[in-house]
Amino acid sequence: MPKPRTDVLVIGGGAAGQMAAIAAATAGAATVVLEKMPQLGLKMGLTGKGRCNLTHHGAMEEFIRNTPGNGKFLYGVYRRFTNEDLLAQVHAWGVATKVERGGRVFPVSDSAQQVRRAFREEMERLGVWVRTGLPVTALRRTADGFCVQTAEREFQAPTVVLTTGGASYPQTGSDGSGFRLAKSLGHHIVTPRPALVPLLCEEPVCKELQGLSLRNVELTLLCGGKAVATLRGEMLFTHFGVSGPLVLRHSDRTSAALAAGEDVSLLLNLKPALRPEQLDARLQREIQEHPAKTLQNLLLALLPQRLVAPVLARSGVAADLRGADLPKAARQQLVAALQAFPLTVTGTRPLREAIVTAGGVDVREVRPNTMGSKLVPGLYFGGEVLDIHAYTGGYNLQAAFSTGFVAGSEAAAESIHG
Repeated sequence: MPKPRTDVLVIGGGAAGQMAAIAAATAGAATVVLEKMPQLGLKMGLTGKGRCNLTHHGAMEEFIRNTPGNGKFLYGVYRRFTNEDLLAQVHAWGVATKVERGGRVFPVSDSAQQVRRAFREEMERLGVWVRTGLPVTALRRTADGFCVQTAEREFQAPTVVLTTGGASYPQTGSDGSGFRLAKSLGHHIVTPRPALVPLLCEEPVCKELQGLSLRNVELTLLCGGKAVATLRGEMLFTHFGVSGPLVLRHSDRTSAALAAGEDVSLLLNLKPALRPEQLDARLQREIQEHPAKTLQNLLLALLPQRLVAPVLARSGVAADLRGADLPKAARQQLVAALQAFPLTVTGTRPLREAIVTAGGVDVREVRPNTMGSKLVPGLYFGGEVLDIHAYTGGYNLQAAFSTGFVAGSEAAAESIHG
């Protein structure tokens, strides 16, 4: 097997790794990519439900705001490689894009496979040497660079870019192995925990309602008994608890609070567009129009059928009570149950099921303008191996592309120019 000259060796062939390789090779560096899985970019192929939510249409300041995990660390790389830079690049490769609801950017083809193919073809055009199915078992610093150990052979390189992902979706190769490699070189790892992950709830009602999707509802997160965030949107009941966009947005704070030993709960407002007095008036109007109807039938005008019984049970009002016989105090209990349906959070789904990982290489040990290690000369980082995580909407992939681009560019500059 030939041993090509290597200027930059990239460990991990996901979104960040492929972008790092392209940036390095474009700068003139002889670049090698080692990927443990049989194919490159497997997790990238899952994003956006297989459609690849490439990035977001907003300004880069919006990316920072939507990155709860060390977003400010990304200011430097976002100045050097923006969403516009990314789109100009993929458009040049023949991938047309579109902007959908909420500013999310997808390929017009709705195919993540087209995006993966475009990256692969660009690396082939640039002469990047790619080895798949080859996990890295050890990484050590040498007098003139690095020795990268695999089961097959050792690779030598003056610079290394570590882009192995986090510890979620291990079936795509993101199994936390990069954390071990970084730690072996002296880097500190912020304990990984799940972010963007469904939540487990104590109440059996969640299993009873599994599959029920709610729109235009409001979900308030309480940590240690205090409301810390309220969001409006969509959610889903599951056999273990709750999921959906609202829940995923709350899950990062939930995960951190649970790790800190705090009690966590959710309050679901099923009618957030109405003030309590307006909802009370709406109930009275239904009763006046249908006084002989029981409450379990009256509430069908306000709720999905499957939610009627749980809401009545929470209110303490009898389901077979006629509307005409409903006292004011009981009506107000019903209004309260409609606008504050409590759920007790007992945990999250496992880290392996999280969309992204919170935690990873401590960003305080990484130079934000270069992605270079402050501890190990010649070592660079990109993507989810770093302690960086964002909300859904294309923010995480852009972070991977931007950090990967800067890491690859800087590694190439160091290798070629010293």
